[in-house]
Amino acid sequence: MDDKTAELRDIFVETTGSDTVTERQSESRGSLANVDDPEAVRERVSDLVSTMREKYEFETDFGDDALVNLVVGYFDGDSDEDLALELDVSPDAVRAARFDLHLVRDADRDAPFEMDRLDKLLVEGADDESIVEALDVDSALVREFRPVAEADIRSTRANHRFRDDFAELLTDDDLSGPLVDDARRDGLKEATEDIETDVSF
Repeated sequence: MDDKTAELRDIFVETTGSDTVTERQSESRGSLANVDDPEAVRERVSDLVSTMREKYEFETDFGDDALVNLVVGYFDGDSDEDLALELDVSPDAVRAARFDLHLVRDADRDAPFEMDRLDKLLVEGADDESIVEALDVDSALVREFRPVAEADIRSTRANHRFRDDFAELLTDDDLSGPLVDDARRDGLKEATEDIETDVSF
C-alpha cells in the first residue's frame, strides 16, 4: 500500500481499535431501495393508483396499499406467484389486479392467434360469441385473453400515462425503450386510432 493508504489505515486502527472493516448493509426489498425518498415515491404511486380507481372500474377489491406493493413488486421483476405469496392472494387475483393497473406482461399476450385481431374486434364491440367465430378458437381462449386485450386498450386510450408514470418512478429505464413499446403494438394503435383520447385528469 502507498504512504497515504498506510496513514489512513493507521488512523482507522487507532480510532476503532480494530484492523478489520465489516460492512453491514440491509436494503429494503424492491425497487424503492434504490431511490432517495422511498416514502415519497410510494405516496406518488399511491396517488396514481387512487386516480386509476376513480377513473376505472377495478375488477379486484385490493386496497391501495396492496396495489402499491403490487406495482413496486411488478417493476422489481417479481412474478405473479411471488406477488401472490406476498399479498396472500391467488396468482389469478394478482393477474387481474395487474390488468386493472394497465400492467401487462409480454407473456400475457402469448396467444395462439394474433392479438391484434382480438384488439380490433373488441374495439368494434364484438361479443365473445362473435370473437370465437371470427378467430375460430375455443371460448376458453377468448375468456383468457380478452382481459389482456382490454387492459392494453385502456392503457392505449390513456396514452399509456399510468404505466409510464409507474415506470418513471420505479425504474431507471429509458421510457422510449421496450418497456413502453411492448404495450404499443401497431395493430392496437391502428385499432384505436379513431378513438378520442382522454388525457385530462
